[in-house]
Amino acid sequence: MKRITFAALACALLASASLQAAEMPQMPPPVKEHEWLKKFVGEWDTSVEVYMEPGKPPMTCKGSETAQMVGGFWVIGQGKAEMMGMPMSSVITLGYDPAKKKYIGTWIDGMNSYLWQYEGSVDEAGNKLTLESTGPCPKTPGKLREFRETVEFKSPDHRIFTSSIKEDDGKWLLIVKGEYTRKK
Repeated sequence: MKRITFAALACALLASASLQAAEMPQMPPPVKEHEWLKKFVGEWDTSVEVYMEPGKPPMTCKGSETAQMVGGFWVIGQGKAEMMGMPMSSVITLGYDPAKKKYIGTWIDGMNSYLWQYEGSVDEAGNKLTLESTGPCPKTPGKLREFRETVEFKSPDHRIFTSSIKEDDGKWLLIVKGEYTRKK
């Protein structure tokens, strides 16, 4: 009797699970824009120049980044470097929002408490991602500014990152330039 009861219970549970699975809506698959993000995946050496003041030599730092896909929708990059004699770590997330038809993402680092939020697009050639954001002005504490950041793939193993800030006169001022080379 116990065997029959156990078998009946097992069948009922399997049938219930099958019904629930059948009722679950199918999640949308990644789209071609998500596929584009796979370019970031891997281990990278970084060399970055930070332009503190126009006309003065940039501050430089070297580091590394490890990037991986999360499912087929997101790429997460974790960076490590030394800046101004202090270790710095960062995390970037990049994805694509099919409803907005925009690339989206975030940036955090160990040098401040601000959560950068990105939205942007890839150029027609498929080589350059441009991201727009608003964030704290490095020259004027408490003031927010518009930022434009780009990632341009020169080859599968070499990309260039730039960050520019919009000045009061409406012109864009380059403040960061980074070279990323894939580790072999």
